[in-house]
Amino acid sequence: MVQYSRLMSGQVRKAARYAVDIQQRQFHASCAAASKVALSKFDQTVYLPYEKLQKNLEVVKKRLGRPLTLSEKVLYSHLDDPANQDIQRGVSYLRLRPDRVAMQDATAQMAMLQFISSGLKKVAVPSTIHCDHLIEAQIGGEKDLARAKDINAEVYKFLSSAGAKYGVGFWKPGSGIIHQIILENYAFPGLLMIGTDSHTPNGGGLGGLCIGVGGADAVDVMANIPWELKCPNVIGVHLTGKIGGWTSPKDVILKVADILTVKGGTGAIIEYTGKGVDSISCTGMATICNMGAEIGATTSIFPFNKRMADYLGATGRSAIAAEATKYQGSVLTADSGAKYDQVIEINLDTLEPHINGPFTPDLAHPISKLSANSKKNGYPLDIRVGLIGSCTNSSYEDMGRCASIAKNAMKHGLKSKIPFNVTPGSEQIRATIERDGIAKTFKEFGGTVLANACGPCIGQWDRKDVKKGEKNTIVTSYNRNFTGRNDANPATHCFVTSPELVTALSIAGTLEFNPLTDELTGKDGKKFKLDSPYGDELPQKGFDPGMDTYEAPPSDGSNVKVDVDPKSQRLQLLEPFDTWNGKDLTDLTVLIKVKGKCTTDHISAAGPWLKYRGHLDNISNNMFIGATNIENNEMNKIKNQVTGEWAGVPDVARHYKAKGIKWVAIGDENYGEGSSREHAALEPRHLGGRAIITKSFARIHETNLKKQGLLPLTFANPSDYDKIQPHSKISILGLDKFAPGKQVDCEIKTDGKVDKIKLNHSFNEQQIEWFKAGQCALFCERFTTPAILVEAATIRSFCLNVCVCLCVIQEGPSHLG
Repeated sequence: MVQYSRLMSGQVRKAARYAVDIQQRQFHASCAAASKVALSKFDQTVYLPYEKLQKNLEVVKKRLGRPLTLSEKVLYSHLDDPANQDIQRGVSYLRLRPDRVAMQDATAQMAMLQFISSGLKKVAVPSTIHCDHLIEAQIGGEKDLARAKDINAEVYKFLSSAGAKYGVGFWKPGSGIIHQIILENYAFPGLLMIGTDSHTPNGGGLGGLCIGVGGADAVDVMANIPWELKCPNVIGVHLTGKIGGWTSPKDVILKVADILTVKGGTGAIIEYTGKGVDSISCTGMATICNMGAEIGATTSIFPFNKRMADYLGATGRSAIAAEATKYQGSVLTADSGAKYDQVIEINLDTLEPHINGPFTPDLAHPISKLSANSKKNGYPLDIRVGLIGSCTNSSYEDMGRCASIAKNAMKHGLKSKIPFNVTPGSEQIRATIERDGIAKTFKEFGGTVLANACGPCIGQWDRKDVKKGEKNTIVTSYNRNFTGRNDANPATHCFVTSPELVTALSIAGTLEFNPLTDELTGKDGKKFKLDSPYGDELPQKGFDPGMDTYEAPPSDGSNVKVDVDPKSQRLQLLEPFDTWNGKDLTDLTVLIKVKGKCTTDHISAAGPWLKYRGHLDNISNNMFIGATNIENNEMNKIKNQVTGEWAGVPDVARHYKAKGIKWVAIGDENYGEGSSREHAALEPRHLGGRAIITKSFARIHETNLKKQGLLPLTFANPSDYDKIQPHSKISILGLDKFAPGKQVDCEIKTDGKVDKIKLNHSFNEQQIEWFKAGQCALFCERFTTPAILVEAATIRSFCLNVCVCLCVIQEGPSHLG
């Protein structure tokens, strides 16, 4: 666990706080010199950084001497040291300076607990907390929200008070989903933002590089430490033609997922180009970027254009659009001749609507083939529930187009055949669709408008219509459809598609229906076809902001009290993990050998477990309960290698921990795909894990494991996965010579036989120090006396040996590093 710890001396704490105060003043001064356009209406003293970005970019371009892609421009212009940073796609580790941090409430708990331990008195960059994950869909919006406020009062109070004390904006429950709030208020072309949610890339719809991370990375940035990212490759998606008819922006990313699969974007940024871009609305571009997380992409981005400028204007940010226009050619557009590592061509004129699933978001079915494919594969044809909205598809345009379909059906006397749930993305969207009659249309159609929150998309759904284990089909406009994701039922076949297709399929109630070709029978017995959906891109009367749900932090939060009850079952202060003892990891017990897909949902389930996201010991009771054990093809049932008894995974892990037995988990391809939740790394570390060995890792999860002092290792020969048995003993050798680019020796002992294999890793020198320290640590016990050099009344250098962290402050617009 990342510890910004209780362990600093008073002298070090005072110096660190002073250093950050100096840096904050320098940061604001440099931004003020560059522009007088505020980052947002909530950040009136921090300004757009375009002039600084352009200067950094000039340095980088002179060094590289080649045309740059748009994503390279935005990323490299945020380098901490553009003059000296090594830049090689897929090789270098970049040290970056994000413009802001965003946290949703489930991950913010752990992030703020870590920040509190640092002793710093205020975050160094604009940061926000968004209450969207803890609201369970049960009855309807108002009642569900009231219930959530009651049962989560302790957590909301903690997040609100921590935000007030440390300078973090707080969006109250009911305000909406983090990504929609960011798009409406904070995103801008050229932004570099990190967010503690895997769908943070949603902001790419406004031309920003918005990247999902674990809470430890967020704390680094809030503490003014450069954020580290392996230099991504760049995949270009060239769009021609125009979006039209039943084809929607969602179909673009569903097709890209079909092409690249769930791991094809790993280590890369997806950059959209071509004339087809201009036929997609700003919120449509956000939809595409949002679901880029499902192909493993670092993030996705579109070039700044008129559709973005229109959206900025509609959300009260015309000044930002005007300022961005000045830098459109130099910073916010790819250079002519820029090279991509891979290029995908998609003709929007011929792109067919898609529906992807079940159980994985890259199993694509063009709507013309859905019926045949469903029958061939034995999918339940009758649809039980239709769900639209979520962070992926809850824009005003989405809601309007679905309402047009509903009106078309009701004109012929038809309504939804099945329960139809609508999740507005934000309070602004809810208020606007209420005012414009769209919500009324959904209710007349048979729909239920849920709270402005994540709800069923993340498993916050108290579903009553099927029993666990009952095979059934649901269709959603969400982004993710892993086993049990929405309702904790592993037999639920979830298909993801556009909200328009969800609405049409809800009228028919079956996967056999194709609205492009098939007819429905109206109440009068006459046949009719649904018209192509239509809707306004932006509301003609402007957006209605609805209720004020934002809580700004006070200018001075030093007197705000933040309490964590030692007896709390929801929140728990953190303790440091043990450090590496300098020895090899020998005879590790295999806790579980996972068969097949193992996402962060499988490692650390969401749904009812979300309430424990601030209490590490309690949430560790869900570790690996969704993963399939290769020994018996069952979930949450493994053999205790000490007692010989079968038990749940967390129970066996706790038994091993109590006995001092260190363990390893074995995984398959793309281990840890999905959510950014660092709990999937914290829990194994907390319960005694030392290494995770797989065929390959998803980006965010691999980093999270490193930051918690675990060893994420991959088989040099993927077939070596088959050599390990559940009762094998694993030794990881030569750790005294652990070095970047050098393979690790491994011995597998099984029934008296010893197999020697090689393991790969992606650690750099700094990350190796995290392992040695027991976790990535800003402050830990092994500090030396700080040296503070003062010159001309300005701190030039503040050096604190904290494992591997060297904190440096320089004059001017540089940052604490």
